[in-house]
Amino acid sequence: MNWFGTLYDRLILARPLVVLGIFTLLLAVAAIKFGQFRLDASAESLVLENDRSLEQYRKVNRRFTTSDDFLIVTYTPEGELFSEAGLSRLQALRDELQALPAVGSTNSILNVPLLHSPELTLDTVDAEIKTVDEDQVPPGTVRAALLDNPLYPNLLISEDARTTAIQVNLPTPEQYFELLQQRNQLRDKVEAGDASAAEREQLEAAQQAFIDFTETQGKERDATIERVRTILDSYRDGAEIHLGGVPMIVSDMIRFIKNDLSTFGLGVLAFLVLTLIIIFRQWRWVLVPLLCCGFTVWLMIGFLGWAQWPVTVISANFIALLLIMTLSLTIHLMVRYREFQHDDTEGDPRETLRQTLAAMFKPCFYMAITTIVAFGSLTFSGIRPVIDFGWMMTLGLSVAFLITFLIFPVLLRLLPPKADWTVTSNRVPFTDIFARFTERFGKTVLVGSAVIAVLCAIGVSRLTVENSFIDYFKPSTEIHQGMITIDDRLGGTTPLDIVITDEAAPENASTDSDPFASSCDPFVEDCGDGEEYRDTWYTYQKMQRLEQVHNYLDSLPETGKVLSITTTLDILAQINQGERLDALELAFVPAAVPDDLQDTLLTPYISEEHDQARFSIRILETMPELRRQALLDRIHNHLTSELGYEEDQVLFAGMTVMYNNMLQSLFDSQIKTIGAVFVVITIMFLLLFRSLKLALIGIAPNLIAAGSVLGLMGWLRIPLDMMTITIAAITVGIAVDDTIHYIHRFKTEFIKDRDYFATMHRCHRSIGRAMFYTSLTIVAGFSILVLSNFIPTIYFGLFTGFAMFMALLGALTLLPRLIILIRPFGPGAAE
Repeated sequence: MNWFGTLYDRLILARPLVVLGIFTLLLAVAAIKFGQFRLDASAESLVLENDRSLEQYRKVNRRFTTSDDFLIVTYTPEGELFSEAGLSRLQALRDELQALPAVGSTNSILNVPLLHSPELTLDTVDAEIKTVDEDQVPPGTVRAALLDNPLYPNLLISEDARTTAIQVNLPTPEQYFELLQQRNQLRDKVEAGDASAAEREQLEAAQQAFIDFTETQGKERDATIERVRTILDSYRDGAEIHLGGVPMIVSDMIRFIKNDLSTFGLGVLAFLVLTLIIIFRQWRWVLVPLLCCGFTVWLMIGFLGWAQWPVTVISANFIALLLIMTLSLTIHLMVRYREFQHDDTEGDPRETLRQTLAAMFKPCFYMAITTIVAFGSLTFSGIRPVIDFGWMMTLGLSVAFLITFLIFPVLLRLLPPKADWTVTSNRVPFTDIFARFTERFGKTVLVGSAVIAVLCAIGVSRLTVENSFIDYFKPSTEIHQGMITIDDRLGGTTPLDIVITDEAAPENASTDSDPFASSCDPFVEDCGDGEEYRDTWYTYQKMQRLEQVHNYLDSLPETGKVLSITTTLDILAQINQGERLDALELAFVPAAVPDDLQDTLLTPYISEEHDQARFSIRILETMPELRRQALLDRIHNHLTSELGYEEDQVLFAGMTVMYNNMLQSLFDSQIKTIGAVFVVITIMFLLLFRSLKLALIGIAPNLIAAGSVLGLMGWLRIPLDMMTITIAAITVGIAVDDTIHYIHRFKTEFIKDRDYFATMHRCHRSIGRAMFYTSLTIVAGFSILVLSNFIPTIYFGLFTGFAMFMALLGALTLLPRLIILIRPFGPGAAE
């Protein structure tokens, strides 16, 4: 490697200004695309890779003319809602919301049809239906009509009639779906290898057009939500008002991410500055590492802008991580530089720097590689935002390593630090306390580590992935408060759709939908099982089976409001003087329902064109016993085993399904993958240390560090989520850094006197300080995350800090104790 050192010395150390000038140009190129750096909290950013559930969800929404693109305003007045004044104030609020340019329409108790007229029948339904907006209906009659209707309670009005809701529809432009379809079709061609060069160019253009359009739509939607909030604030003096809905949640999540990026980026930076000042007490040792950290983040943000690679909820913490990881690398170089300064206070700064780089390149290289391997494990998760996070950190760590060994030495050449009293002092550093403890209480260290390992194993066995989306947000946030109100009073929050496809026509069966085609007389009897096959849902037998499904879904404790064609038939029965429709009347339901009520009563639940029936369900997110996967399995089993539907007839769709798919993949993709990561790192230890004993010794404290955080989560019953699942990989990646540096230094120091205990003390006084400083910096940096409004971010900060503490403790106690016990470097001098 002498030739490499000579070349490095001539090209880098001898020409610091040239290197810095070239690097400045690179920073300028990166800065050009800062404006393209963007955040993404869309549905696509929160689903499994190649998960068809998102496509199915969109298809179901378009097929049944439904959408989750609406805001929900919950309104609980201080006075009586159903009074002239109460309804008038609600109407004024609704009118202001409806006047907003981006609002397509609103739904509320003011414009829905009231079924209260005594003259109302199936024949007069078109003429007799009244609304609050259009007719003079007494408030008491309005209240009774709404509560008596199967559709409205727990949807637009609470069962106690104290709380109502306004649905503010924000229609998605058709251009969005056109651009989405164009992009997906071209992407499928490219992935299949069937695309021409022209089509590949078209894909790039289509992707850019889709990104531009969604960004524009996002800005417009954010502005609309802010206007809605401004309107709501003017009505809060007389009512309890909460805002909810998918667009609002997405908007607020992006706002949280932006705040986290800015607040925590600056917060971590402040912590780093304070830590460096306390530790090194010299402005050069503060400025140089901060510039390296800033350059790393600068280049990565520019690269993400050039690559049009958005940051998601999970990868939003990459800036804080890169700052901390880059500082970790530089601190190790700084401490080693100061050690050489201590040994030769009058030495040439360039020679001191050359010695530092030569001594630290190999451990820092392996440190970077092992950390990259740990983060690289995230790319196998199957969850798009976790995959992106893994790649971002892999690239970021590569940039951090290059900057550490290119820009850090260049800056030190231009700003050589002086050897101050903290360098020349011969006092024993406090990290030697760990060495004395390990020497005196070696058995205690081993027994304590074994006990911790057992507790970790038990805790890991208790890990779950079931959690409620509402628990992602602090109780003080509007998202949390709104979801509780909707769950408790308005029938549940998270949507779940169950779509049942009609059974295929028997061979040689007539597909005539004529109600008179049956051999049974529909005027006289309901034909039941004797009914001949008819290619329509509107038969007695099929509606009876759908009613069984509806009643079962409604009986489940986890479900709130359930809507289906059964709800519509209950309304029609109410109109029909309380008499349920017979077989003949069922056949004419599509014709009997007025055109202006078709989109309310029929098309959301029945698609004759596609032979499908839809059940719209709201899941109670605040239910402590909610287990999504168990619920979906229970429903599927009942529909197929008890009610006789075939497997391919039943389809689950909606946010609940996509969120559940993501949660269920966490254990399989990461808990199992972490074992493979340890195997790979063990192999890397073998290559680095050329000793199986040392490789196994080095893995032990890292296993405990990773297991401790997962075990603690299991003991505290804190479920895994999108962010906490990454802690294990981060722990392994950072914990092995300490292990590599310590073993590498131990091997170097042991040669001097072949005394294991003396070598341990020297290592604790040298590399031990660097390990302590880096761990302190990491723990302090991550502690700032507790100020987030996003609960997973808080957990991420707390548990990562705890994991780093355990990793440091293991590296300064268990690791040296195992080295002394096993003696991987051979017998000591006294043996």
